Amino acid sequence: MLRVAIPNKGTLSDTAQQMLSEAGYSGRRDPRALHVIDTRNDVEFFYLRPRDIATYVGSGALDVGITGRDLLLDSETDAVEIDELGFGSSTFRFAAVPGAFNSLSDLNGHRVATSYPGLVRDFLAGHGVTAKLIRLDGAVESAVRLGVADAVADVVSTGSTLRSQGLDVFGPVILESTAVLISAASDREGIETLRRRLAGVKVAREFVLMDYDLPLALLEAASRITPGLESPTISPLRDPEWVAVRAMVPRGDMNHIMDDLYALGARAILVSPIHAARI
Repeated sequence: MLRVAIPNKGTLSDTAQQMLSEAGYSGRRDPRALHVIDTRNDVEFFYLRPRDIATYVGSGALDVGITGRDLLLDSETDAVEIDELGFGSSTFRFAAVPGAFNSLSDLNGHRVATSYPGLVRDFLAGHGVTAKLIRLDGAVESAVRLGVADAVADVVSTGSTLRSQGLDVFGPVILESTAVLISAASDREGIETLRRRLAGVKVAREFVLMDYDLPLALLEAASRITPGLESPTISPLRDPEWVAVRAMVPRGDMNHIMDDLYALGARAILVSPIHAARI
């Protein structure tokens, strides 16, 4: 039975569980449950603190898990990323009082507060910078104002939280993180099925099916607008001068694509959602 670690709370939890449900797995119904067995798919789900998942998977106690790339790298375990899941994006940056630091090298000998000491230590070492890391579990942005650190390394979205504490970002991006599927035993039976199913959910979320009718003479131009994954599907119509076309298109671009097709001469343009896929 495949043993899978799932975040039990936090920003990754709900989307991870929804993806698994769309991939055909049966998860927990009680939000307090820490262990669920999906007998139909021969899978055990363990609901754990997101920060602990890489440790459990890296030790071999569990076969595979969903966590953040940031947490994986910070864990310094034997677990490795086997797929990106397309949600939970975040950016890690350094921040300090405006003008205090102009470049990464300015951090040499200074104190940096962070919730990700392993990740930040490796990043600084890779750039030849030595700093004293202060580990905090939360409210890292307050560390400079309270005199605990000279700078911080933390997640930055809009930057409003940092600015409210009188801080500005500086230096290079530490990491662009996202939710990832991790394992230390990639040959374990069932992992490839899980990976393939989750990849199918990503495709279903990112693409739609577009159908339209088109004069045959315009097919080459239309195929450039909707090339599909390999190529569009072309079907004859009763009128030999017209064809029906079907192609997968990015969900975010579908209205622009419909506009372009209509302007070209396509008609009866229809869009359908994709509920599941295997690519």
